[in-house]
Parts: sequence; C-alpha cells; structure tokens
Amino acid sequence: MSQQFKLSAADKKLAGVCGGIAEYLNIDPLLVRIGWVVITFCGGCGILLYLLLWLLAPKA
Repeated sequence: MSQQFKLSAADKKLAGVCGGIAEYLNIDPLLVRIGWVVITFCGGCGILLYLLLWLLAPKA
C-alpha cells in the first residue's frame, strides 16, 4: 500500500500543510514548521509553495 500526501485534519494550524508533510514523513510537525520558516525567510519561495500545496493537495 503506497502512502500519499494529504493535508492534515488533526494537526493543523493554518491549512494543515505542515501537519500533512509531518505525517507523510513520519516526523515531528514542529520540525517541519521550523524548516518552513527558514525556507520562507532564506529563499523566499516558502509562501508560494505553501499556497500551492494548500490548493492542490487532497484533504485527509
């Protein structure tokens, strides 16, 4: 059975993107959120990527 990325319904702060990534990778959601902040401030593409995942990812 293959695992598929979905927005998290249980662990969501805004849209469930970081919670869904954490569930998919089986890691702590706090680590994903910290990484997301670093990507947003260092590279600048974090907000755009978050919005795309929010719109395109299926809901759990």
